[in-house]
Amino acid sequence: MDTYYIIVVAVLFILAISDLVVGVANDAVNFLNSAIGAKVARGWVIMVIASLGVFIGATFSSGMMEVARKGIFNPEMYVFADIMVIFVAVMLADILLLDLFNSLGLPTSTTVSIVFELLGAAIVVALIVIWQNPETQSTLGDFINTNKALGIISGILISVVIAFSVGTIIMYISRLLFSFRFKKNLKYFGGIFGGLAITAITYFMLIKGIDGASFISSEQMDYIKNNSKTILLWSLLGWTILLQLLNFFFKIDSTKIIVLVGTFSLAMAFAGNDLVNFIGVPIAGLDAFVHFSQSGVADTDYTMEILHQAVKTPTWMLLIAGGIMVVTLWTSKKAKAVLATSVNLSRQDEGIERFSSTAFSRMLVRSTMNINSFFDKITPNFVAKWIESRFKPYVEEELDVPEGEKPAFDMIRAAVNLTVASTLIAMGTSLKLPLSTTYVTFMVAMGASLADRAWGRDSAVYRITGVFAVISGWFVTALAAFTMAFLIGGFVYLTKPYGLFIMLGLVAISVYKSFKRTKKNDDEQKIELAIEKQHHIGAIRHWVDNSNESVKSNLIQISKIYFVTINGLIEEDRKALKSITQDAYDFNEHSKKLKNDMFKVIRNLNKVSEESSQYYVQILDYMREAAHSIRSITEPILEHVNNNHKPIKEQQRLELIEISEKMSEFFNLALHLIVENNQFKTKEVTSIISEIIEQINKSRRAQIKRIKSGDVNTRNSILYLIILQESKSMILHLGNMLKSLRDFMTHAQK
Repeated sequence: MDTYYIIVVAVLFILAISDLVVGVANDAVNFLNSAIGAKVARGWVIMVIASLGVFIGATFSSGMMEVARKGIFNPEMYVFADIMVIFVAVMLADILLLDLFNSLGLPTSTTVSIVFELLGAAIVVALIVIWQNPETQSTLGDFINTNKALGIISGILISVVIAFSVGTIIMYISRLLFSFRFKKNLKYFGGIFGGLAITAITYFMLIKGIDGASFISSEQMDYIKNNSKTILLWSLLGWTILLQLLNFFFKIDSTKIIVLVGTFSLAMAFAGNDLVNFIGVPIAGLDAFVHFSQSGVADTDYTMEILHQAVKTPTWMLLIAGGIMVVTLWTSKKAKAVLATSVNLSRQDEGIERFSSTAFSRMLVRSTMNINSFFDKITPNFVAKWIESRFKPYVEEELDVPEGEKPAFDMIRAAVNLTVASTLIAMGTSLKLPLSTTYVTFMVAMGASLADRAWGRDSAVYRITGVFAVISGWFVTALAAFTMAFLIGGFVYLTKPYGLFIMLGLVAISVYKSFKRTKKNDDEQKIELAIEKQHHIGAIRHWVDNSNESVKSNLIQISKIYFVTINGLIEEDRKALKSITQDAYDFNEHSKKLKNDMFKVIRNLNKVSEESSQYYVQILDYMREAAHSIRSITEPILEHVNNNHKPIKEQQRLELIEISEKMSEFFNLALHLIVENNQFKTKEVTSIISEIIEQINKSRRAQIKRIKSGDVNTRNSILYLIILQESKSMILHLGNMLKSLRDFMTHAQK
């Protein structure tokens, strides 16, 4: 039996490593959002600072480990065998849940997940114990630490409201003080602003968070606490003077220092507060096993009162965990996907929104507009004008950034995000409350976005929908965490040891498939994340600079989709049609993204003339229409074959083959001209297009004759006429795209 539990403990720590990986992928957004969104420094600089914060913050987490030991359940009510089932179920459920949310690119709470997983696993084991021992007088309430569990859950929910409210208020006041053109005001007030911000961070990170540090002695801790006012006073004075002098003599922006210090401190707060979510359970399991192995009592008789005792996690163990978190921070692709969601919802300017609008978001925006109208009427004009002047947003020319590298929001907002979030999180850490860092940082960022008027009339409904989508995901997290741990715990308890190995295999398969999906979509994610190149601009600028190559690749893709689709219809190859229809959908989405980002590209490509920009727009328009046409061909053909409808007639087959051959001539000639960088021989292209259209018209007339003679049914006629019409539209759009490419290159060269 000891061998089995040695394996269980080993499994717990293996799962802890996996949990650290998927957990950091989810939580990296908490401390990277502000620095990357504001483009405060180069990406590697931000990552180094965040990594140091995570590594050092890991050593502050020791005092939090008791949550996993006795925070949710009463350990004395469980025997050792029960406790190990609970811990295994929690770790398995946590990996599955966090990996799912990371794959969706949605930030969720590792704290909420671990709390509800502990609750679900503890309840199912308690119910089984009560069921198997009907003579017991214990009830479910005796097993669960109800007051503590409700306190933790309510603390998390309250922190959401507080974070949003405080973030909104502090951001509004900060914007009134500094406006968007804050550099002028920083000359006079940057020192005191930075001094207050960094002192607040220092207070809550050092004085309030120091209790959990594994390397601080009780004497050192007492000294810091007894001299807290002196430390704070010198911190405020020192930082204020230093930042003011740096700005005065070296023109160093104090907000950049605030954001970098804030990133470091928030990374520390994340590690200090959330490390318990990843390794707290395995460490509790190891401690339980050590005491059980020394007891000489059977695993079904040894009760776990020992978990009530406070334990200090060894520093070396915390440092190893911190090292794993740092490596994950640098290598995780899913972390960047989650980060993109948060930055997108909080960016200052309008653009393509990830989320659509809902009836609720539209109603909320209309109600808010009505309330604003009321306050506008009762606010004196001079006050309203002054407030409006403070919130007048900057334009591209006013930003001291390279062309096309406009940040999602400015340094003032980034500083407020980090200062408020790190303060609130460190307060929770000092109170031994495992509040959600994800909830706090996300809601602070959303509150600051609202106060900063980032949610304008052109984006508010979409941003609100996105926020509520994320928040609803948090409730799903709680329900899913409870349910998954409940089911896994019950299954492992009733089938051990076989159930444990079955679940390990299922988790391994799930994570592996998720990894493969992420790797497959890596290139697309790199563009969408825009960590280094905001909102696809860098990628699309590359497309403009290499227009010939881009048009060539798009023509090859369209020709492949068209010929495989027509051949799939003729051969009734459902498998090929299903695959190529997905390709058509992907190509349609690709062209849609390019066209949607057209505004940003044109605005930022100042060196390109208006005439060239016009032809660039036309290229994207025609490409988009051609993509739409090819998708309108593939989908009905797949539906026709998938539903086992009658095949097309022999004469229709011959007509489509003839059209395909003419299409092949067009694509070959177009690609030949592009490869030779000679788009000016358009007469031959025009001639082939005319022949294709004539052939399509001829086939349409033949189809009409077949309809009148009753040779074809309704489904056949609808499908065939769609193919002909969309083929005609596609070839016309492609011809116009080539002409626009020719004109674009002509003017661009000038």
